[in-house]
Amino acid sequence: MIPFSVLDLAPVTEGSNASQAFANTLDLARRAERLGYTRYWLAEHHNMPGIASAATAVLIGHVAGGTSTIRVGAGGIMLPNHAPLQVAEQFGTLASLYPGRIDLGLGRAPGTDHATARALRRYFDSADAFPADAQELLGYFEQATPDQPVRAVPGAGVEVPVWLLGSSLFSARLAAAMGLPFAFASHFAPDAMDEALALYRRDFRASARLQAPHAMLGVNVVAAASDAEARRLFTTQQQSFINLRRGRPGLIPPPIDDIESYWTPTEKFGVERALACAVIGDADTVKQGIEAFVARHRPDELMVTANVFEHAARCRSFEIVAQVRASIAAAE
Repeated sequence: MIPFSVLDLAPVTEGSNASQAFANTLDLARRAERLGYTRYWLAEHHNMPGIASAATAVLIGHVAGGTSTIRVGAGGIMLPNHAPLQVAEQFGTLASLYPGRIDLGLGRAPGTDHATARALRRYFDSADAFPADAQELLGYFEQATPDQPVRAVPGAGVEVPVWLLGSSLFSARLAAAMGLPFAFASHFAPDAMDEALALYRRDFRASARLQAPHAMLGVNVVAAASDAEARRLFTTQQQSFINLRRGRPGLIPPPIDDIESYWTPTEKFGVERALACAVIGDADTVKQGIEAFVARHRPDELMVTANVFEHAARCRSFEIVAQVRASIAAAE
């Protein structure tokens, strides 16, 4: 069975705070390590009250320091917000502290709004420079030459696997051209998934970093004791998407019994389209859903995310998913 990994946004739930979110993140990472997940990635977002992973590299260090074997990384760092040299220094530092365990996923979206992008001293048009910035960043991880005027210290010569992230054909095309592994954001923007995967696999050019295409897909998986309970837990994520589209992002809300009373028909259509890559249910339903998703899309890895309000229920969901993966692997 292909590897399963975890994507975490360090959710801040109603009635909680960032300190508790960070404690929950570390607890979930330790559980994921024991359960056999391959990677634990954190995503960069800014000015989002319900997401505490803005200082992504700092939080990666916190998680890596509190675990032993699981790979920890960024899914991703939004490169338009940063100077490539600074990212190389940060991840060169992390990879020096935790050798063989740090991943760097790069995205070209700002991960925020215009006002916050300006506050970051970067601008949306800097996304146009993403290919050049990504190439510059990769260069800082190469062995430094004696006459090199600028080098990443630490970073130069440090092994840091770099992934390109995206939800479009642009990202797939760039990942193929650069010979990098590709992670598609199908967990919230699945529309171009099939076309992007086909393009990436068809046009991939081997590089010193990667000899053959390697694609990871994101999928929302909420598992519980029953299908009904899992669907109820999933209403937390559905509400969060609606609130964001209404321009009112806030803390992560508790689940509700009747999501139909919360959204309009137009909102329902948009949210269900965005979250189409979702497997929601008990262990049997999740097993069938994951098997069907993997059989159709043939990812090399699966990145599982679950925006569940109660920490214990969230942990239980990832535990059920790990059991499902073991069951599928045993039958292969």
